[in-house]
Amino acid sequence: MIDNTLYYGDNLDILRNPDYFPDECVDLIYLDPPFNSSRNYNVLFADQSGKESEAQITAFEDTWEWGPTAQQTYEDIVRDAPYSVSKATEALYTLIQPTPMLAYLVMMTARLVELHRVLKPTGSLYLHCDPTASHYLKIILDSIFGADKFVNEIIWKRSQPKSHASQIFSRSHDVLLFYKKSDDATFNTQYMPHDPEYVEKFYRYIEEDSGRRYRVSDLTNPNKNRPNLTYEFPPDSGTVRVWRWTKERMQKGWEDGIVILPPNGKIVVQKRYLDEMEGTPVTDVWDDIEHLHGSNKETLGYPTQKPVALLERIIEASSNPGDVVLDPFCGCGTAVAAAQKLGRRWRGIDITHLSTALLKYRLEDMFDIRAGRDYKVVGEPTTVDAARELATDKHNDGRYQFQFWALSLVRAKPLGGQTGGRSGKRGSDKGIDGTIAFNDGDQKKPERVLIQVKSGKVKSGDIRDLVGTVEREKAALGVFITLEPPSKDMTTEALTAGTFTSKIYDRDYRKIQILTIEDLLDGAQIDMPSQSQTAQTFKRAERINPDTDTQKPLL
Repeated sequence: MIDNTLYYGDNLDILRNPDYFPDECVDLIYLDPPFNSSRNYNVLFADQSGKESEAQITAFEDTWEWGPTAQQTYEDIVRDAPYSVSKATEALYTLIQPTPMLAYLVMMTARLVELHRVLKPTGSLYLHCDPTASHYLKIILDSIFGADKFVNEIIWKRSQPKSHASQIFSRSHDVLLFYKKSDDATFNTQYMPHDPEYVEKFYRYIEEDSGRRYRVSDLTNPNKNRPNLTYEFPPDSGTVRVWRWTKERMQKGWEDGIVILPPNGKIVVQKRYLDEMEGTPVTDVWDDIEHLHGSNKETLGYPTQKPVALLERIIEASSNPGDVVLDPFCGCGTAVAAAQKLGRRWRGIDITHLSTALLKYRLEDMFDIRAGRDYKVVGEPTTVDAARELATDKHNDGRYQFQFWALSLVRAKPLGGQTGGRSGKRGSDKGIDGTIAFNDGDQKKPERVLIQVKSGKVKSGDIRDLVGTVEREKAALGVFITLEPPSKDMTTEALTAGTFTSKIYDRDYRKIQILTIEDLLDGAQIDMPSQSQTAQTFKRAERINPDTDTQKPLL
């Protein structure tokens, strides 16, 4: 049995680890990778008045450059990948040359090869992309899965046409490329409610006693050479026809009221009730699921967040309860949340601690499930030594990934973001890495906790600087999170900084608090008034009510 697991790290490295992903261990894969749009996607936080704040973090760079890593990956694919994949990649190299687009496609090819390997024979893959790259990605997928394993190109109309488009037809859709591993792939037909005009036209009869709508359909057989189905019905009516049903089934339908003589009719027909029809089968054009607007309750402020309804349709169509759903670019975790809601097992991978933190908050808010207790987290530090390794990882923006991870331990909002990279920078308030907001009686003016994170050497002057920052910003509390143990002088500086008195709780809190990473890993938290008041650090995901919502238990 595979436990629900969240992985931090490069999905290619994680997928290639057989201890994490042995062959054929996943039932359904959904991936929504960066589209190579040459944009930077930021998480924008809002202050308590609802306005955009200056806190902005680059969640990911949707820009790819041809460089040593792309070149090496290309060479690895040509040398080691299956023949069809190798040749397709060489052809793309010839066609579009070493460009950002080719760098993107090479990155995707290496990962799609691994995703095909981990998919079960009954499994399917949905790749979410936009029309700028979908034609290239289809070539790659054909070479990996086989052209005969292509199922659908699904068009999702994600928004209304933009009125300002003057040089082109307005863009309003994304593409989902749907592939199956084999002809035995799971598929459950999905239905939409009938169109009201369709109902009025075709289900125009209404039973007087029950009020049920129904239509009638022909029971005569188009094949006239069926002696065994040729008989008189109703009995003694003189009406002899070649029927679709046997005489015994026809008689049973007559007795049950399903076979009737229509008004002014002489030939029996079948009564088909509207409420027994599942609906209109979903086609490959999805225009009934709107993208998330800023006012939507689902919206968490994460770039490229997709509606849960979109993932629910995919998961219900191509998996069954208890199956394993994988999202290797999970971001804020819509696929994971939908899988949890529908009773599937799941695995999510992301390369930033900001995303994994947001996903953990989302699962806790929606389902009251927590990392370590209800699902595994792999790749995040669990010891001081591992935290130190993260902080010194120069190849993965270690200093800033450490900062984001440390802030997540106290559920603080990161402050500041750097355009052009996954690393952070100081915000406009010098010396502040993160904040927590809480209400203490004044609903219009929440109090703030200022957080500073240090992964290197620390000294008493750091605490004095934090004291000055708290005073300058008129904050309630200041918290110093440190990887290295504080000195005695630092502790003394913190103790002499005074207290904050809560109006609601009528008690004092140390104005400056020092928490080590070791403390936090042992479960320590900031001593502060409860955040359960109306102010919140992050927008919370809406709670799933198991009594009224469609959350299904794991099998």
